[in-house]
Amino acid sequence: MGSLTLVTVSCEKYYEPTTSIDEESALTNAGDVETATIGTYAVLLNAAYVRSVHFLMEYPSDEVAQGQSSGDDLTRAYRYTHINTSGHATNFWGQAYKVIAAANKIIAYVPDESSITLRQLKGENLYLRAMMHFNLVRVFGRPYPQENGNNPGVPLLLDGLSDDQINTITRSSVKDVYESVIQDLLKAADLMSENKSNSFASKEVAQALLSRVYLYKGENDNAIKYVDLVIKSGRYKLVQGGEYSSYFKTAPASNPETIFAIRHTKVQDRAFSAIGSMYFSADASGTPQGQGVSGWAEIYASKKYVDFLSKNPDDLRNNFVSPYTINGALQYNVKLSPSTPMYYVNKYSMQEGVINLSSPVYLRLAEMHLIRAEANAKLGKTALALEDVNLIRQRAGLTGDKLYTVANLGTKKALDVVMEERMLELAFEGHRSYDLFRNNLPMERNYPGTHSLNNTPTTNVNQKVLPTDPRVIFFIPQAEIDRNAKLTQNP
Repeated sequence: MGSLTLVTVSCEKYYEPTTSIDEESALTNAGDVETATIGTYAVLLNAAYVRSVHFLMEYPSDEVAQGQSSGDDLTRAYRYTHINTSGHATNFWGQAYKVIAAANKIIAYVPDESSITLRQLKGENLYLRAMMHFNLVRVFGRPYPQENGNNPGVPLLLDGLSDDQINTITRSSVKDVYESVIQDLLKAADLMSENKSNSFASKEVAQALLSRVYLYKGENDNAIKYVDLVIKSGRYKLVQGGEYSSYFKTAPASNPETIFAIRHTKVQDRAFSAIGSMYFSADASGTPQGQGVSGWAEIYASKKYVDFLSKNPDDLRNNFVSPYTINGALQYNVKLSPSTPMYYVNKYSMQEGVINLSSPVYLRLAEMHLIRAEANAKLGKTALALEDVNLIRQRAGLTGDKLYTVANLGTKKALDVVMEERMLELAFEGHRSYDLFRNNLPMERNYPGTHSLNNTPTTNVNQKVLPTDPRVIFFIPQAEIDRNAKLTQNP
């Protein structure tokens, strides 16, 4: 393999990961490694991954309201009525392990002492493997603080396993999955030295995900350590004013706050099958319209979220919610009783002027500041926690008494305001239910939505999901258990 170090690989392709994985082709040189890596990134674009994982991660939250039942399995994700044949859980599981298996080929093939280019590619694949294992263990394994990570997690698919072993692999503990993710990210950060566009992994991308993993694990000092490394790298900045208001309409490569996003180009517009189609319907100018014009528009910003956000009308984050009005009158979806106000979400719409085009953001600088704020709050460093919270609030246009001081917290604790700020800032990006459950907090809905169909009478809009509830995680797909009898099911 020593000859690998002599080959220089063009990075021209690194801006459009559109090639599909060729699972049968053998790796024979550095060009193959580059091509295969681009193909692995391309799996993230598959609707079976990017759309399904969004439904599984975001729809169980209290930021969204489903306005009508759907025959699609996304309804069960929203209502917490999971089944072991969930289409979206099955999709996500299959796609995630496809990425991991493809990454493993490259991780095994490239020696650590290779050229800078090959070390970079190996690091990127280690990052992808870590990202998939982390997403999987959050969806199918209980929050780390429960039993200190000793609950069943997901199978760890690592290099060196034969096909026979893969078919008999058991579930590793949540703790062991986290440890593997951390080791992969540490090694990835060590191997990578190229500053590629934010559609690809780099040292800072690995460090950013490390900070999130450590926060979820409860290692607050380590979470802060890796946030500091990302911020001090100088690669990213919080966008301001109008640039912030149009954050999600900007292609990732042009956005200096985005650390890692799943880049979709104009030719990858999913139309009615896009994530944004579930949240938004509009005319060509982006003006909200009734359901079915450009999208299904069945999932709204919850009244709970809108009421909380609108306490500060000058908060720029109001721009990410689009009320559907006719002649100035807010429209209601009358398919539920009580009816649901139609506050569309536009974080997944109008990228580059295309109604349903978006590049879902996985990591961004604002989250880094909020990770550091949460970690400092838990370490009792209130002033430092509030400093980061205020930085995010100021960016959102809030000033004066809308900013926090140790003196004006009142009955709130620093962690309370951090959690509120995470809800405001990171809404609809797949964080909220994890934020609640890993902090041993319930998810409480007190607004119209199809979750009321779980109740008698169905006009009772209240739903409270405790962090210990069996259904804060999803069932292992039955198809996988049928294939591998060693996989145990979640209770």
